[in-house]
Amino acid sequence: MLKKLRQGIFLLSCLLLSVALHAQTSVSGKVLDKDNNPLAGVQVGVKGGTADAITGSDGGYTITSTKAIKTLIFTISGYQTQTLNVTGATLDLSMKQLTKDAGDIIVIGYGAKKKGDLTTSVTTVSSKDFQKGAITSPEQLIAGKVAGVQITSNGGAPGSGSVIRIRGGASLNASNDPLIVVDGVPLSNSGIAGAPNALALINPNDIETLTVLKDAAATSIYGSRASNGVIIVTTKKGKRGAPVLNFSTNVAVGTVAKKVDLLSADEFRTYVNANGTNAQRALLGNVSTDWQDEIYANAVTTDNGLSISGTKGKVPYRASLGYLNQQGLLMGDKFQRTSIGINVSPKFLNDDLKVDLNFKTALTNSNFADRGAIGSANSFDPTKTVKSASAKYGSYTEWLDAGNVTGLNGLSARNPVGLLNQRDNTGNTTRIIANVQLDYKVKYVKGLRVTANFGIDQSTGSGKTVINDSAASSYRRAVSGGTFLSGVNNEYKQKQTNQLMELFVNYAKDLKSINSKFDLQAGYTYQDFLTRNDNFADFSFNKTLIPNSTPLFAFSENQNRLISYIGRGNLSLNNKYLISASIRRDGSSRFSPENRWGLFPSASFAWKMKEEGFLKNADKINDLKIRLSYGVTGQQDGIGDYDYQGVYRLSGNNSQYQFGNTFYTALVPNSYDGVRKWEQTASYNAGLDFSLFSNRISGTLDFYLKNTTDLLSNAAQAAGTNFTNFFVKNIGSMENKGVELNVNTVIIKGKDVNLDLNFNVTNNNNKITKLENANDPNFKGILTGGISGGTGQTVQIQSVGSPRSSFYVNKQIYDRVTGKPIENVFEDFNRDGNPNNDLYKFYNPDPTWLLGFSPNLGYKKWNLNFVMRANLGNYVFNNVASSAGTNNSVFGGSGFISNAHRSLLETNFIGTSSSFMISDYYVENASFLRMDNAGLSYNAGTLVKNWKANFRFNANVQNVFIVSNYKGIDPEINGGIDNNIYVRPRTFNFGVNVDFNLK
Repeated sequence: MLKKLRQGIFLLSCLLLSVALHAQTSVSGKVLDKDNNPLAGVQVGVKGGTADAITGSDGGYTITSTKAIKTLIFTISGYQTQTLNVTGATLDLSMKQLTKDAGDIIVIGYGAKKKGDLTTSVTTVSSKDFQKGAITSPEQLIAGKVAGVQITSNGGAPGSGSVIRIRGGASLNASNDPLIVVDGVPLSNSGIAGAPNALALINPNDIETLTVLKDAAATSIYGSRASNGVIIVTTKKGKRGAPVLNFSTNVAVGTVAKKVDLLSADEFRTYVNANGTNAQRALLGNVSTDWQDEIYANAVTTDNGLSISGTKGKVPYRASLGYLNQQGLLMGDKFQRTSIGINVSPKFLNDDLKVDLNFKTALTNSNFADRGAIGSANSFDPTKTVKSASAKYGSYTEWLDAGNVTGLNGLSARNPVGLLNQRDNTGNTTRIIANVQLDYKVKYVKGLRVTANFGIDQSTGSGKTVINDSAASSYRRAVSGGTFLSGVNNEYKQKQTNQLMELFVNYAKDLKSINSKFDLQAGYTYQDFLTRNDNFADFSFNKTLIPNSTPLFAFSENQNRLISYIGRGNLSLNNKYLISASIRRDGSSRFSPENRWGLFPSASFAWKMKEEGFLKNADKINDLKIRLSYGVTGQQDGIGDYDYQGVYRLSGNNSQYQFGNTFYTALVPNSYDGVRKWEQTASYNAGLDFSLFSNRISGTLDFYLKNTTDLLSNAAQAAGTNFTNFFVKNIGSMENKGVELNVNTVIIKGKDVNLDLNFNVTNNNNKITKLENANDPNFKGILTGGISGGTGQTVQIQSVGSPRSSFYVNKQIYDRVTGKPIENVFEDFNRDGNPNNDLYKFYNPDPTWLLGFSPNLGYKKWNLNFVMRANLGNYVFNNVASSAGTNNSVFGGSGFISNAHRSLLETNFIGTSSSFMISDYYVENASFLRMDNAGLSYNAGTLVKNWKANFRFNANVQNVFIVSNYKGIDPEINGGIDNNIYVRPRTFNFGVNVDFNLK
């Protein structure tokens, strides 16, 4: 017995000695992501110890300890924290992304779903796939990235937003803008005084994902505001793990990509000398001034961001600070934004109560340059100097009346440089978007959850416009007591408050015995929109009151409310068949009590074909799912808050009452419609989701049809009503139909080289199917699309059987020999001898095809990517050429001459008749191919010894090039009428991004 005990002690000693000899005090390895690329910035720590390390740009690490290393913990934001036992001197691993990454969990209306369980048309773009560069407004992050979504910049002004159209929009005169939801708070589509664009008050650097809900089955849960689709903005949250401090800085320089094609000073002199009178020739100067060069300058933008995220105890948090300073190409234009974002997500009651606190605020300062300078630069005489010898009008050269008897020429353009330098229009805004979301898991009822969301979106905007009393633009604009008043010194102020309350009950049940599950949701939402406008009098530069400008009220308020009841159910049968249905009942204070409530149902079905036996073992097919859906959504944006009842408003200067020698602003009746009701859109969708060849090829294919009824559009008012000429009423119906294809491919997947490609294509066609007066044989449609250069001229029409806003113009006749248009000679369709009345419908501004192309090439530490977009089948009316391309546009005024568009040399139009202005000659094919963005980045890893920091550098160019036959400066114009748009800059950007691990 003693002998066996000694043997046991000996063996145990050998074992302990062996363990001691083999205990690891130094471990090395590499950390990779899911695509086997090196993952830099991963924190590696010894469990229970103090030693730690951080992976470099090659993903490698080495950690050394004075004690045995038994377990290592790997942590990085956006990935699951992994704990691994040490079995040797080398330990490699592949990090797993968090399960709530955009690729797995998709945020939908009032909830989230696994991507594989979606039954509707939904697309999510995450931050790693966003457009890069000097991005000031969130929607610009996904331009060209999502099939069926058209994002058109409003121009190159700093902070300017975009027009967003999802599947073509669904209305004529009501809003066609999608609903924007930020962290659960649905925003108002209204702009705010003092800011160039309401969405620009959200810092794009704080955004994690943008999710687009496209078909009505996805959007109808938002009911009354979802006819034009929904974009859900999810901002970045705190991640579990050690604190990470991120600093980013970007510097960009914007340049003029293209100028309007005008006559040069020498060409202008030649034309005037050849075609003008002696008096007109005498007006020519002897210098050469390019007025576009005078008003435009390179624009510098700086964008800096600082954020910290991590976990304090068990509470994830993130806080961010951003500062943007963006100059415009137009001299004096500027947009500054300071933003703060805070997110805290604690849990209470043994993690049964989840709380999500979101707070975002932005303060902006803007200087709005006078956009009238753009048109003036296109027409002001290029043979004149910027400054004159006279001290009058700020010494800027201006056209005087004949003989200089009374001063300025009342019809001529003003000096464009003077317009910019003699005006100071500043705006300041503050916006707060905040909400608290509570999610309580009822302890005694498994699967039952109660959620609540309380939020506010509040904006305050104010500003001031000051124009010098010597400025020609406001010289002698009023008379008081025989004294001329000049200049402007006015204020404006507005406050918008959007309050939200949502209460939901959710119940989910797993039926494991039959591999099925279901969930039910019922809720109530309340939203209140209040806008207050302070009414200020009109003052001259020295603060003298302009006569008859005192407002009747110090302020005015508009308010509307939405109340909704919501129900939704989802059923999964055998993990093969997915059924979803929802219903929402909305009440809007904008409609009369009889028409206040609208009902918006939806139903959708999906079949996971991959789960069927005949495809279960098909190795080449990773996923295959068919979707069918139907839903109804509503529309009430774009109409007045009180238009269903007779109310009064303040009259303008043309409707004042005189008592004695004083004129008083009065109250006049507003137009109203007591029977107006919801515009509704019924949408059908059939879709296919697929993933093939080990997920190397994946994508979606969708076919859709949208029918809008009770269309809200401008309709003529009856004569003698004492109201405005046109008013928004329910007058008809419209149809949108199309197909979308989105494909993602992994072309190369290797250790050092990776190549991904995203391609999307959309075909959309719209047609008006009914209008109120269509049975009247004399009713051709509703004229729209006003243009400059003529009084009351329009070039578009809303007409049954045609796309919305179709061009309605004369059919130009051309010379058979020269091929040039013959002025005022048009097709006489009805052969009545008067072709000027024979307008016809000719194309429309909406593109038939949208294409997006986004490759991404990675080589070791380098990454190259670009984004290209194309619009095909869209047309634009070149109003710059039509209004400034004639002999009359040069010599049409008395005592001054104006520069011309180069098309004058091609047409030799005289332009004394207005008919030529609405010729189809000016309707141009504006199809284009644009490279939006091209960028190169480098992941440098740890550059500074002993710093736990990862450095990334990037350089990119925005608006790289555009290919188009359109003769104007840019073919991408919302609405299809080119009238002196603000040129979009070509921007060169360089940035640095650093992650500091603070453990």
